[in-house]
Amino acid sequence: MSQDPPLLPPLALPGQPLAQSPPYTAGTGTHTQNSTSTITASIAGIPRAHTDMSISVTRPTASHPHSHPNPNPNPNPLLLPEVASAVLARVTRLNPRQATVEIFALQANHAGAEMGVCEHTFQGLIRAQDVRATERDRVKILDCFRVGDVVRAVVISLGDQSNYYLSTASNSLGVIVAHSDAGDPLHPINWRQMACARTGIVEERKVAKPI
Repeated sequence: MSQDPPLLPPLALPGQPLAQSPPYTAGTGTHTQNSTSTITASIAGIPRAHTDMSISVTRPTASHPHSHPNPNPNPNPLLLPEVASAVLARVTRLNPRQATVEIFALQANHAGAEMGVCEHTFQGLIRAQDVRATERDRVKILDCFRVGDVVRAVVISLGDQSNYYLSTASNSLGVIVAHSDAGDPLHPINWRQMACARTGIVEERKVAKPI
């Protein structure tokens, strides 16, 4: 009996579970979580299942920016953040005042726009006052994000020549993918905490409400 192909999302995010191993194996752009035997995306891109039972994730190219045909006969492959754009970003550095992130996917601010992987990444900042809408003066960046977290945010300012200013001050914005120090995936339990299913360890985050 042939194995039914796994149900893969149109766009995979770093750290997102894709399939179980076995029967599937990790290919390009994926890795296997030893603790859960889960094949997980290592990069943002388009996931595919192959006839050799491997799962891969590849970044879209300029000639193939989406996993399905684009109805626009003259697509513009250059995705640039703009004010009010929704973005996905990975946290790269932290200090008490702000989180530095690398924007790797964005959704243009117009009707019908889809989330697309950027051909080039952009650097952004989430300042302490832009993390949440209430009690801004009590925000502790180190209790909201960790290096390696993937966050959903919105562009609030084009900032300076080096950084876009981002906000997570909405229920739908914040951390969407996170891992514990041991490398296990964390799952949201409320808007400020995530937990490890294997160990039960709870960690603080500014959690995005699942969509």
